[in-house]
Amino acid sequence: MRETRAVVIGAGIGGLSAAATLAARGVSVTVLERGAAPGGKMREVVAGGAALDAGPTVFTMRWVFDGLFSDCGAALEDHLTLIPADLLARHGWSDGARFDLFADPARARDAVAAFAGAAEADRFDAFRARAARIYQALEQPFIAAQKPGMLDLVRRVGLSRLGALIETTPFQSMAAALATSFHDPRLRQLFARYATYCGSSPFAAPATLMLVAHVELAGVWLVQGGMHRLARAIEGLAAGHGAVFRYGAAVAGVETAQGRVSGVRLASGERLAADIVICNADAGALGAGFFGADAARAAPPTPRAERSISALVWSAHARTEGFPLARHSVFFDTGDYAREFRAIFDRRAVTAAPTVYICAQDRGADATDGPDGPERLHIHVNAPADGDTRPMTKKEIAQCETATLSLLERCGLTVRLRPEATVLTDPQGFERLFPATGGALFGRATHGPWATFRRPGARTRLSGLYLAGGSVHPGPGVPMAAMSGRLAAAAALADR
Repeated sequence: MRETRAVVIGAGIGGLSAAATLAARGVSVTVLERGAAPGGKMREVVAGGAALDAGPTVFTMRWVFDGLFSDCGAALEDHLTLIPADLLARHGWSDGARFDLFADPARARDAVAAFAGAAEADRFDAFRARAARIYQALEQPFIAAQKPGMLDLVRRVGLSRLGALIETTPFQSMAAALATSFHDPRLRQLFARYATYCGSSPFAAPATLMLVAHVELAGVWLVQGGMHRLARAIEGLAAGHGAVFRYGAAVAGVETAQGRVSGVRLASGERLAADIVICNADAGALGAGFFGADAARAAPPTPRAERSISALVWSAHARTEGFPLARHSVFFDTGDYAREFRAIFDRRAVTAAPTVYICAQDRGADATDGPDGPERLHIHVNAPADGDTRPMTKKEIAQCETATLSLLERCGLTVRLRPEATVLTDPQGFERLFPATGGALFGRATHGPWATFRRPGARTRLSGLYLAGGSVHPGPGVPMAAMSGRLAAAAALADR
C-alpha cells in the first residue's frame, strides 16, 4: 500500500505539532515554511547583537506538550529545560503602586491582602476558585476536543454538569464579571488584561475568558534559552520521525483533483503531491484567496472589524533604571482602562497611555537583578490590526514610543532605547509576516458569547485540507496552537 503523504504549510507551533504527530504515526510529512526558521509568531530576532524572543514569552499548560512528546515516544524534559516561575508577574501603576502576583496560592493571597486588604484577599480566593471551575468545565469537552457547536458542547459536558457549563457565563463580559469579583479597580485592571491574551477587549470578551487567569495561576515556566527553543524542540521531534523541513519555501496554492486536495504548488512553480494538507497560516488567508480559489471556498475570510489586537513590539538590548523589573512586568495607567480598548477597536488608534508589557529575558524565575549593562527586552503595546489598510505613520509610531516610555517613567522605570540596538515590529510588519491579518496576532477577537464558535475547526469544506494554528479552534496562545495541530492531525488520520 502506498504511504500516506502529508504537506504542512507553515512551521508555527500548530504546524510543528501536526507534523510531529503525523510523522510519529508513519505518515510521510513535508513541512513548507516561507521563513528561514520554525516557530511562526514564536520568532527570534537579533537586536544589538543579542538574540531574543520577539513573540510569545509565557509557557503554560505544560500537559499539552508533555502529551505531544509522549505520544511521539519522547519526553519533554529530555528536549527542553523548564524552570517553574515563582513570581508570575510584577505590576506597576502610574501612581507608584506595585504588586507582585505569585504562583503559590498562599503567597499570592498574602500579597493581595498586603496590597488591597483582607476582604480583597477573600475575593481573590473566590475568583481563583471560579476561574478554575470555568477551566475544568471546558478543558476536555472543548479545549482538547474537535470543534463543538453549542449543543454538542452541552452533550459532551452532560446534563449532570450543566451547572458548571452555565457558570462559564458566556453572556456576561469579563469586565462586568470582574467588577463583581473585586472592589479594588487595580485588581480588576490586572485580571482584565488576561483577555488580551486572546487579542480581545475585556469589555467585549465573555467572562469565560477568566479561565486564562486559571491557566497562568496554575503554573508558568521559563524555557531555558528562550521560547524559540520550544519550536526547535518540536521541529527536532518531528524530524526524528522522518519529517522533512524546507525553509524559504513559499506555497502559492493548494491543488485539487476530483473534489479533494491533491497537493500544493510552490511560488517557484514546483508541485508536491499530497493526500493530506494542513494549513498553519492564519485561517483568514485561505478565505482571502492566498492559496487559490479552491482553498478559498474551504474557509471564510476574517472580517476586518472582527480582527483581534495587533501590537507594537520593541525588541531591544537596552539599559534600564529605577523600577526593579521581573522576568514578566506589566505597567498600567491609573486612568480609564476602557479608553485603551475604545481607541483600538473604535478609533483604530493607540491610546496616549497604553498598557505596557515587558519581558526581561535576562531576569530569572524570581525577582533577581538584571545584568550589569544592557539587557534583552521585549516591550509590547497593543495596537489596532490595520497594517494592511491603514499602516501607522512614522509620526504615529514615534508618538506611541514617546507615550510608552512616558508611562514607564511615571511607573518608575527608565528604558534607554538605542536605535542601533532596537528592532520594531508594528502592525504593518506583522501583516508582512502573516498576510491577510492586518497584523492581528490572535485570529478573530473573542467578542460576544458566540465568538469562540465562529473560529473554524480542523476540518474544512475541502476534503483532505485541515487547519491548525492560533486562529482556529481551540484558540490563540502557544498551548492552544499546539493543541490545534494535534487535533488537525487526529482529524486527518481519522478521515483516512
